[in-house]
Amino acid sequence: MSDSSRSIPIGKLLRADNSQFVAGCRVRELETPAFGSLVRASLEDQTDVYGLITNISINDDGLVRQLVSGVSLPGEYTADNRYNRNLPVEIHVLTIGYQSDGQIHHQLPPRPPLSLDQLFLCDSQEVARFTSHGLSYLRHILRLADQPVEELLVSHLAQARRVQDSLGNPDWYEAACQRLIVLLRDDYPRLTQVLDALSELE
Repeated sequence: MSDSSRSIPIGKLLRADNSQFVAGCRVRELETPAFGSLVRASLEDQTDVYGLITNISINDDGLVRQLVSGVSLPGEYTADNRYNRNLPVEIHVLTIGYQSDGQIHHQLPPRPPLSLDQLFLCDSQEVARFTSHGLSYLRHILRLADQPVEELLVSHLAQARRVQDSLGNPDWYEAACQRLIVLLRDDYPRLTQVLDALSELE
């Protein structure tokens, strides 16, 4: 199992299935996670489920509706609502692999995380270990429907590329692009969209 002492806890699981899960957090914890970040849910059986943040949503509640209907709000009202109350912030995660008995697998896990399992933001060492195990996990990103897949790829690959470059692996990013070309070889319009989005990293 990963060393959670180095990882940053960012929330707890609300609901999950084998392919995706949702965690809840407070606004004050929202400064840490970002779209496309690699995260990990640690299960009681020593299994770690890895995923990418695909969406962060901030829902309203009764008090927020009352506050926004006011003509003007003192700054302390906004600060109190954001940082002292538990606003319903949800972090949506796409499952892209798991770790069991010290081995990384880029398949869907045997079972999903459970409610209230802790969600951690992966550190650079974990990002390096997961992405160095191969690139087959990229297929999970491409199967997303009704999601900004191209933007997710850009965000994730930018993070992974920085980590791999810092370890002296400059060829990793090129290999990732080649893998995407292979996976999308029968879908030229989508391949064009992905490559156009990735041009932002050049």
